[in-house]
Amino acid sequence: GRAPAMRSHVDRILCVLPFEVEELRRLEGPAGIYVGHRLVTDPGVERAAALQAARSLPVDGEERTLLVLPGSRRGEVRRLLEPFGETLAILRQRGHRLKLLLPTVPHVAEMVRSGVSGWEQKPEILFTPEEKWTAFGNADAALIASGTVSLELALSGVPMASCYRFDRVARMATGLITVWSAALPNLIADKPLVPEFYDQFVRPKTIARYLEGLLADTPLRRWQVDGFAEIRGRMRTERPSGEIAAGAVLELIRKRP
Repeated sequence: GRAPAMRSHVDRILCVLPFEVEELRRLEGPAGIYVGHRLVTDPGVERAAALQAARSLPVDGEERTLLVLPGSRRGEVRRLLEPFGETLAILRQRGHRLKLLLPTVPHVAEMVRSGVSGWEQKPEILFTPEEKWTAFGNADAALIASGTVSLELALSGVPMASCYRFDRVARMATGLITVWSAALPNLIADKPLVPEFYDQFVRPKTIARYLEGLLADTPLRRWQVDGFAEIRGRMRTERPSGEIAAGAVLELIRKRP
């Protein structure tokens, strides 16, 4: 679609994702200026990325660390915990030794604890931001619910597979979706770095095999890691985001009569 009607109301839009500037141009909307994203300089992300840069994959036969991130909303957790548990069971059946880390947030913590109680291998549930970022820094791969966490992991350098199951209302609207990917790393890199499994395609047997490719030194893993480095380059700004945003606002003020 086009957005020319916005021109009379908005002079410029401050964008936090680099592809948004071109998208505004394509839609013939207001001019956009990329000011940067808070996660690029987030201390937690920087800490996790530094830990990732200093580590190497375990050798064949050694234990791998897998992050399990079923979401921060109750509906997400309820719809994904079962297939996530099945996926992990398949990996164990296929001979993988895993250390499972599950960062969560207080309002779904009890649901998570109850949901994993039947798993053959229980994950270590983490509650604090410090524990979360340390886990990101020490993880070999991640199984996630689609969301902002995909960008956190990409900037940290952690390979991942992304999943989501729609609720009944959202499922009725899926025909209106035209974007080619729901994963921010894919949209920023403009290529399919992160495999996505949505709704009826949340199939544990398939997801488990993709995770096998991410937990080992494979072309699939390198494709993601190299792409994540490209994302960090695209999102980096020469000046702090606040300075860029303030400069854009001051420029508009100076131009007004």
